[in-house]
Amino acid sequence: MDTTQIADAPPPTQPSPAEQKRAARGATRPGDRIFLGLSRGSGILLLVIMAAIAGFLTYRAVLAISKDDGNFLTTFEWNTGVNPPVFGIAVLAYGTIISSIIAMVIAVPVSVAIALFLTHYAPRRLRGPIAYVIDLLAAVPSIVYGLWGALILVPHMSGLFGWLNDYLGWTGVFSWNGGAARSMLTVGILLAIMILPIITNVSREVFRQVPQMHEEAALALGATRWEVIRMAVIPFGRSGVISASMLGLGRALGETMAVATVLSPDFLIHTSLLNPGGGTFAQNIASKFSEATEFGRDALIASGLVLFVITLLVNGAARAIIARRKEYSGANA
Repeated sequence: MDTTQIADAPPPTQPSPAEQKRAARGATRPGDRIFLGLSRGSGILLLVIMAAIAGFLTYRAVLAISKDDGNFLTTFEWNTGVNPPVFGIAVLAYGTIISSIIAMVIAVPVSVAIALFLTHYAPRRLRGPIAYVIDLLAAVPSIVYGLWGALILVPHMSGLFGWLNDYLGWTGVFSWNGGAARSMLTVGILLAIMILPIITNVSREVFRQVPQMHEEAALALGATRWEVIRMAVIPFGRSGVISASMLGLGRALGETMAVATVLSPDFLIHTSLLNPGGGTFAQNIASKFSEATEFGRDALIASGLVLFVITLLVNGAARAIIARRKEYSGANA
C-alpha cells in the first residue's frame, strides 16, 4: 500500500453537535430518561415549594406590618392585642443572632477537634463507642435538651457567672446582678451542645475522605502528625467543615423548645450576656402562637419571614465562601 495515499487521506469528519445530541437521545435507555425526568422534576418541585413558602410568608407579613403602629425593625415591644397594634423584631433579631454566635464560637472548634481526634488520634477500640455516643446525641429531641438545660444546666451556671463577673464584669458584657442564669449565654451554651453532634459527624466523614497518599507524602517529607493535619487534612476538609457549620447554625437559628424552656424572655436588649432576658424568633413564635389572635398570628408570621430571610442569607454566604475556596475542595483534590 502506498504510504503517500494514507498520508493524503482526509481526516474523518466529526459529527455535528446536533447529530451528537440525536445519537445520545437515541442511545439513552428508557430508565435513564425516566430517572432524568424524576430528578429534574424534583429540583423544580423544590424551587416551587420554596417560592410558595416565601410568597405565603410575604403575603401574611404585609397584612400585619401595614397595621403596625410602630417600626417593625426597631420597636422594642410586642403587643398585637391593642388598637392600634405595636410590635417589632429588634429584640428578637438581636437575641437570635447573639445566641447563635455564642453557640458557633463554642461548638465549631470543639466539634472539629473531636472529629480530628476520632479520625487521626483515637485508638480503634475507642473510636467506635465515642462515635456511637455522638450519633445518639444528634438524635435526642429538642425538648429533652430543654428540660436538661432548665433542671441541670441553669442551676449549675451560677459559679461560671460569678467567675465571669469577678474577672470580666468590668467589660459590661459579663456583668451579673445575681439573678437566675436564664440568659443569652446559657442559651448559647445549650445550643452549642445541641449542634455539636451535627458538626462533628459531618466533619468526621469529611476528614475520613482525605486521600491517604496526601498524608503519606507529608509523613515521607518528615512532617509530624499535627503538621500532616495542618497541611493536608484541614485544607482538604475546609469546605466540608464550613458546610457542617452551616448545618449547625441552621439548627441554632431555628431552635424553639429548648430556648423557650431555658430563657426568661423580655423585650429589652441587655448589654450583659449574663442577665436574664431577651428573646429569639423561634422562641417568641412558640410561646405566643397558641394564644394569638388572627392578626397576632400574622405578626408572628412576619417575624418568621425575617428568620427565613436570615437563613437564606447565611446559606448564601456559606456557598460564596465555599466557591471562593474551590482549590481546597475534595472534588478538586
